[in-house]
Amino acid sequence: MTNKAVVLDANILIRAVLGNRVRRIIEDHAGHISFFVPQLAYAEAEKHLGTLVKNRGGNPAAATGLLSKLVALCEVVTPDLYTQFETKARHRLGSRDPEDWPILACAIALSCPIWTEDTDFFGCGVATWTSRNIHLFLAD
Repeated sequence: MTNKAVVLDANILIRAVLGNRVRRIIEDHAGHISFFVPQLAYAEAEKHLGTLVKNRGGNPAAATGLLSKLVALCEVVTPDLYTQFETKARHRLGSRDPEDWPILACAIALSCPIWTEDTDFFGCGVATWTSRNIHLFLAD
């Protein structure tokens, strides 16, 4: 069996903390799928998670703790791996959401797809998977 890999967008990390389905997928596949998280995406998820959880009446500290546990199942990728692809990623994203360049640059650097709910990545020259159909990619 080949070891598959996928880059996780910040919105997937947030969904994994706020819900059960995405979290279970990551937990169930972490032993045989490489989940890569660009350091900047992790920081973005962490930044927004507290407010989202607080607005839902939850405990931001508990949510941040769960995020840390989930990210421990992944490999956090530092910018030195993907910054050389920043210009290429920004060009491909155009005006859609240029701040998402680290996700795309990481996928380009690692030659793997992106798991996201963000349609800004569609048509950027890298395969994208949503939570609805990621099981097709993760299947043996």
